[in-house]
Amino acid sequence: MKTSPLAYVAALAIVALPALGFAQTVKDSPELYAGEKTLYEAAAKEGLVVSFDTGPTWANWAAQFAAFKKRYPEVEMTYNDLGSAATVVALEKAKNRPQADTAYYFAASAVDAVNKGVVAPFKPVNFEKLPDVFRHPDGQWFTIHSLTIAFVVNKKLVKDVPQSWADLLKSDYKNSVVYLDPRSAGIGQVMTFAAAFANGGTMENVQPGLDYLGKLHKAGNVLRVLGTTPYAQFVKGEIPIWIAYENDGLKAKYTDGLGDDVAVVIPKEASAAAPYGISLVKNGPNPNAGKLWLNFIMTEMGQGIFAQGFVRPSVPGVALPANVADRLPAAPQVKPLDVIKAAAKKTEIDAGYAKAVAN
Repeated sequence: MKTSPLAYVAALAIVALPALGFAQTVKDSPELYAGEKTLYEAAAKEGLVVSFDTGPTWANWAAQFAAFKKRYPEVEMTYNDLGSAATVVALEKAKNRPQADTAYYFAASAVDAVNKGVVAPFKPVNFEKLPDVFRHPDGQWFTIHSLTIAFVVNKKLVKDVPQSWADLLKSDYKNSVVYLDPRSAGIGQVMTFAAAFANGGTMENVQPGLDYLGKLHKAGNVLRVLGTTPYAQFVKGEIPIWIAYENDGLKAKYTDGLGDDVAVVIPKEASAAAPYGISLVKNGPNPNAGKLWLNFIMTEMGQGIFAQGFVRPSVPGVALPANVADRLPAAPQVKPLDVIKAAAKKTEIDAGYAKAVAN
């Protein structure tokens, strides 16, 4: 029997993560995996890795960049923050002359990238440890962490913190809600499924989620819909309620100083947990540097860095830090997303969303 993604990631919280002491230079420390130094030598000749859609405020990527650069000083890092669906579009447009070495996205978009022939097979360190639902069989994508939909609330701007999707429709929350567009961002797709689960929908029937978003707009409660993550705006106090991932809220609360002014709520009716994957781009300009980067984030060190950013890692045996585990409450209402089924619903969500929120 296959382990569900949600049960699997929850099991990771059992053991406390030891001190990482991370980011020694590879030449001055033991290898994280066999062949690391040889791969680094090849990557150093390329000198650069181009990482698509790894925005630094998302999923603790900034810490990953810093650790990678310290360990591999002769390989520069460049990145962008496009959104999952937009990343696949960019890869397809540049198919004849790829600009990226790796691409990170909601795993349903990874399935789309495979279907469009823009990614290459690569099995990184710890690939064989991943459950089947967390990887493409040939390594054309693999999950590096999972994320859960939550309401991230600025309590300075919101008197009564909403606890449910039903609450969010109340007149108390006029012009208060911000979320990412399901047509361009993976989190928007996951949010749509979460809203569907909360309103009687399923993976096969996402219409209740689209209907809910339509009601949210008609109620006048949506402040704006964005294409990329508005973390900085939230921290600045510009967003009352952000339908986001729990790790963003926990980061704002515990890392970036907002403390008790932030509430992170997994809505009581239901939510969704989504695997996020990454791929080696087909015919990318720096293939060895790309492989070095992918291997790094799949090592115990790289996975531990995700955990420090309140993101649940995908590799078995990599435990969450004790203080992080305490801040991720049990949430039996969270349902794991089947990314194959989610990918099959993308066209329906795109068209249905435009119709549902039209004035």
